[in-house]
Amino acid sequence: MAENMEQKQTAQAAQTAQTVQTGAFTEAAPVMKKRKKNRKKLIRRIIALVLVVALAAAFIVWRRLHPGEADSAEVLTEMVYRGSITSVVKGSGAAVAKNSASITLVNGGKVLEVLVAEGDYVHEGDKLYTIESESAVNAVTKAEKNLRAAQKALNKLIEASRDLNVRADYKGILMNVEDCPVGETVSSGTTVATLVDNTRLLLPLYFSYSYENEIAVGQSAAVSIPASMAQLDGVVHEIHKVQRVSDEGGMLFEVVIAVDNPGTLTEKMSASATLESDGETIYPYEPGELKWFRSKSLTVETGGKVAAAKLYDYLPVQAGESVLTLSAESSQDEIEDQEMAVQAAEEELERAQETLDALNGIAPIDGTVLSLGVQAGEEVKSGTVAVSIADTSTMIVNTQIDEMNVSYAKAGMMVDIQLWENQMSGTIESVSLTANSENGVARFPMVISVDNSEGLLMSGAYVDYSFTASQSEDCLIVPIQCVKSAQDMNGESCKVLFVQSEEPPENVAELSVDIAEIPEGFWPVIVETGISDSYNVEILSGIEEGASVYAGVMNNESGGIGMYF
Repeated sequence: MAENMEQKQTAQAAQTAQTVQTGAFTEAAPVMKKRKKNRKKLIRRIIALVLVVALAAAFIVWRRLHPGEADSAEVLTEMVYRGSITSVVKGSGAAVAKNSASITLVNGGKVLEVLVAEGDYVHEGDKLYTIESESAVNAVTKAEKNLRAAQKALNKLIEASRDLNVRADYKGILMNVEDCPVGETVSSGTTVATLVDNTRLLLPLYFSYSYENEIAVGQSAAVSIPASMAQLDGVVHEIHKVQRVSDEGGMLFEVVIAVDNPGTLTEKMSASATLESDGETIYPYEPGELKWFRSKSLTVETGGKVAAAKLYDYLPVQAGESVLTLSAESSQDEIEDQEMAVQAAEEELERAQETLDALNGIAPIDGTVLSLGVQAGEEVKSGTVAVSIADTSTMIVNTQIDEMNVSYAKAGMMVDIQLWENQMSGTIESVSLTANSENGVARFPMVISVDNSEGLLMSGAYVDYSFTASQSEDCLIVPIQCVKSAQDMNGESCKVLFVQSEEPPENVAELSVDIAEIPEGFWPVIVETGISDSYNVEILSGIEEGASVYAGVMNNESGGIGMYF
């Protein structure tokens, strides 16, 4: 047994030694072979990559040097087909309140109270705030006074224009007349004569207060005129209880005696009179002087040119008799001038009232208060925008439409309005007849009205609009890129399609300039186009349904793929 164990141990030791040797050999040899193999593979890959790059570069150079020898472009065609097309006009614009107003202070002052806040809805006539300003109140009072005076003067002119004559109010004679030749212009307010009532004269006399109770109005008097030694009957016309002191210290009162004029009496003639009372003759303190019974200045009420005149000193006239006649034309001119004065006074009052209203803060319209520029207790200056109000129930979108689509836009047409995800309806309110030109494009201002009762639109927001310009059913249609712009042999602009055909069609067109991009086998045909959308265009004439037309090419030049139309 011991011998067997020894042999077994000897065999295991030999096996172990062999394994170690074998392991040392096997670990070293494979590593050397792998490194050599990887290096060779890397070298081969680098060489292959260099060759590919060189070939690609050579191919690109050859392509550019021999473009006609490369057949890498694919011609694209489209069929003319029958369908329907809708032309939609789109645009955008800013929304603002259709009706808005602001109050700007003309006068400054102290803000006493503010009755509203931003965002409040107010009605026209509501009081918004109060500002104290005495000068504004005085301006209104003065303007009202000026207007009343101007209106009164106008009414007077209108009344006077109904009778363009200067007339005598009563019987008498003319004195102190002015020279007014026919054709001369006489201004309103000009005094042309003095009318004197010489049918009677007045004689003021003074009597002692001793006879105060013995003299009465209506009492008869005997009037004597020393110059003519005439004795005339008179009557006590007035009694004035004045207190004149005579040279002797007596107290006197005035008695005015009226006497009819027999035609020989005139003003400033010396005269005296006696009265009778209970058989006693009452004498005046001293003689007096005769005075005209009454007199009046004859004045032109409405200025103008003199048409006729009877103006002479001492000329007897009857009551109602015309002494001056003016032309109607000149009278109308003066009335028109005064009407302008009334209008100016009205405007002055309106401005003054607006200034006062601004200080009193009266809402000019129904609407929402957008901004407030005043606070209670502060001093504000003129020019301050006190409040801005807008009626946002109806908004308008101010936009422009180009000359290609302006003919489709009509007042009253419905328009789709979009604000982000909100859809609304609008109505074209107006389209201007005058365009604004910019960069060679004519654009016409257009106003769209939008119902904003739900309050979705805010002032200043930008919205998109669209409306259907026109629609065609069962019509010929091609993609829009197929239609080319060209010129015929007469130099006239035209639209063409290039029809694919082995032989030229009967209506082939001759163009003044060939379009180089069109390949062989396609022939130009002039067509009439109709409406279009973003992708297609309507063909009205010049081609038939089913025709194949040039649309472009598919090209992979320079290693890339591109489409060219």
